[in-house]
Amino acid sequence: MSVSLPTPVPCVGVVCLRGDSVLLIRRGTPPRQGEWSLPGGRIEPGERAADAALRELREETGVAAEITGLVDVVDGLFPEAGRHYVLIDYAARWLSGEPVAGDDAVEARFVALGEVETLIGWSETRRIIRMAAAAR
Repeated sequence: MSVSLPTPVPCVGVVCLRGDSVLLIRRGTPPRQGEWSLPGGRIEPGERAADAALRELREETGVAAEITGLVDVVDGLFPEAGRHYVLIDYAARWLSGEPVAGDDAVEARFVALGEVETLIGWSETRRIIRMAAAAR
């Protein structure tokens, strides 16, 4: 039996790397509220995906970065929250700013890449970070 989900929502995520660390946020809203994740969010109508990624990064963390490439596209299926996101994940190189939680994030900080496996619960997020780190 399949679960009925609403129309998929296009969203972006950003793997912002600074040296051997990655910028993470602690989610303040469902799905996965309270968990560590990548900064990101919905693409606004008429907004390019890469522009949305940089905007969401600024809004959630106060950090500026440059996009270095597309990592992957992931379906975020969250039936318990009644949500289906199409997540377009970009790699980015940190340019300036120290993380300060804003928008939907309750915490933001750079984390050593070695901590990602134990800190992040969703396997897809861990995979995306590994891919971005390996490609730099």
